[in-house]
Amino acid sequence: MTVDPAVLEELDRLRGRMPELSGSVLATTDGLVVAHDAHDIEPDSLAALAAAHFALARRFAHAVNHGDLREAVVECDRGYITTYAAGPNALLTLVTSGDANLALVHLEARRCVRRLVKILALEAQPHLRPEIPTQSGPPTPLARRTPMATLSNNVRRHQAAG
Repeated sequence: MTVDPAVLEELDRLRGRMPELSGSVLATTDGLVVAHDAHDIEPDSLAALAAAHFALARRFAHAVNHGDLREAVVECDRGYITTYAAGPNALLTLVTSGDANLALVHLEARRCVRRLVKILALEAQPHLRPEIPTQSGPPTPLARRTPMATLSNNVRRHQAAG
């Protein structure tokens, strides 16, 4: 899969604005990596775990009728793992050190997500499809099939004997 250079540039700019950032992964909600800037972190594992965590957190949000989940935070002894919805089909996950200012992480990540959503929306624009060729001459009738369960017993016996 080819990654839009604008996505990689956005992840690179995010790292430049946040020195506490250890890695970032943009992935599908199914856990497949779209792009990453994660040097010491396995991006495939992070994407899969973030998707599972986000899906579970989404169920929590719906269980208490709090609407759609926008982000999830995991606080650890040595840092944070934050995951943000980037549109309906993507997640941005950030790994930051313990000295990161979580409010600043949220601010920068939310700005980044807004830009990524625009980039991903542009990628998803449907391209014009070529016209479907028309068939010359009269249309051929489609074969008609009747499931055995709808046939009467007499017809089934006649077909079995025949």
